[in-house]
Amino acid sequence: MALDGLFLSCLKRELEEKLRDSRIDKIFQPSREELIFLFRGREGQHRLYLSVRAASPRLNFTETRPENPAQPPMLCMLLRRRLGGGRFVAVRQDGLERALYLDFDCVNELGDVVRMTFAAELMGKYSNGILIDQNGRVVDAMKRVDLEMSPVRPILPGVTYAAPPALDRLDITRVSVDEVVFAVQKTGKPLTDALLDVTCGLSPLTCREITARVTGGEDIAADCLDDAGVSRLTDTLTKIRAIALGETPGRPWLVYREDGRPLNFAPLPLLQYGPQKSREMESYSALLDAFYAEREQVERLKQRAADLHRVLTTNLERVQRKLNAQREDLRRSENREQDRIFADLIQASVGMIPRGADKATLMNYYDPDCAEIEIPLDPALSAAANAQKYYKQYRKAQTAQRVLVEQMEKGEKEREYLETVLDALSRATTTAEMDVIRQELTDGGYLRAMKKPVKPTALKPKTFVSDDGFTILVGRNNVENDRLTTKIARGNDIWMHTKNIPGSHVIVLTEGKTPPDSTLEQAAILAALHSKAADSKQVPVDYAMVRHVHKPAGAKPGFVIYEQNRTAYVDPDSALAERLKQE
Repeated sequence: MALDGLFLSCLKRELEEKLRDSRIDKIFQPSREELIFLFRGREGQHRLYLSVRAASPRLNFTETRPENPAQPPMLCMLLRRRLGGGRFVAVRQDGLERALYLDFDCVNELGDVVRMTFAAELMGKYSNGILIDQNGRVVDAMKRVDLEMSPVRPILPGVTYAAPPALDRLDITRVSVDEVVFAVQKTGKPLTDALLDVTCGLSPLTCREITARVTGGEDIAADCLDDAGVSRLTDTLTKIRAIALGETPGRPWLVYREDGRPLNFAPLPLLQYGPQKSREMESYSALLDAFYAEREQVERLKQRAADLHRVLTTNLERVQRKLNAQREDLRRSENREQDRIFADLIQASVGMIPRGADKATLMNYYDPDCAEIEIPLDPALSAAANAQKYYKQYRKAQTAQRVLVEQMEKGEKEREYLETVLDALSRATTTAEMDVIRQELTDGGYLRAMKKPVKPTALKPKTFVSDDGFTILVGRNNVENDRLTTKIARGNDIWMHTKNIPGSHVIVLTEGKTPPDSTLEQAAILAALHSKAADSKQVPVDYAMVRHVHKPAGAKPGFVIYEQNRTAYVDPDSALAERLKQE
């Protein structure tokens, strides 16, 4: 991907054009590494999105609306106070550096108009969003950098802002093309590497594109170019320079993989990919949205679910370790009958065992052949005391077995429950769904209750309609599964769930009719798809009438027992789910 200085120069002009005569209306912070500025102007609203994620830094207009936390973070409230209502003045770029500076005229607490600047530094893992006051000092940043992290360039409130250190390379917007061509040839390196070493603001993708246009794709040494090659290099760099300076409008091009996923983008057609599928987008913002939107949604949810995932995996490991230890204890307790036999034999031969003996060889009356058996003894104890010792071990093992079996049953149920929650978390696609899971874990004692708890939004089950016209409802998590099965569904409706596999409850609303096999098959496919076996084949799905499904008193969320069920084997099909889905 090529979010380099050249691309940012094109994006800068797009921002200038749309933000002219506009003001900041609202500011949101969906996550620690994201900000959204809502601008209002003569042409209506514009939603400017900033991401400083290492893998997907960008600044562009967007139509997407990421979910915001119930309580705005401290940085968000600070930005609202210092930038709210600010009038957009300009957006600046220092040559082809990967940073854009947005200037605003804002009103401070005293009513004076002051110039505030928001720096969007889009430099991979060093990306950051920094608010700078009228005196050039850092007000705050999305990522604070202390002296231990960077003694050269700390980014902390009150510190004088310093731009990212510039590389000792040629900026094609500030030097002549001939000077760049001379420096490239002088390196003697392959053309792509030479361009990377000599120029600033041009990504590896852009340098490979220049090579493709100059040599047809062969990465020959820069000093081996003939006169025609040098001429083509000069012409190509001249076009690149014109795009960077705005003398020639760039064109936002997006290249796709064979499977339809975005592969790369640039402000000019990418000839290096040959006839591979590509298209020109309507704007640079639309291009960035198309390229990053899906991966950012996944990353956003992963970040928000990190603490829940950690709690679940930690508790699953704890339960599994406990079960393993209990199985080992149970295995040892299986030898208790031998302790009882030893005790009986010693008790029957008390007078024959001398005091202080460390073992006794006695006739084993429990053996059909009455063979002799050697029994270890504690020499410090009498024969009768040794017998009582073995009786005590026997009774202890007998009690332990009963207790262990009960504890292991509870442990297995807890493990199965945690796996169902983990499965629901893996399929959660909104913050509201995660809030329900968070509340479920809090109610179950796995999470501490928040000081100011936020009541989760009641969610509706996912709704699908079969080709035969029957409504199919799918639960989103354990709490919603309970509500769907015990509150929404009626006795003649059909209940489905993957057999012995964590997943969603699925209900076919029959409305007094008998659903055909095709509807039952589609509902079973949805049950398999919304389960831990979504990537498997021939997934077993149990189904029964709701009247035969019951929730035991005191059972954990999502747990039910059922009878008079049948089992279908189906392959999950996401395309079918998308076709049957009702918004």
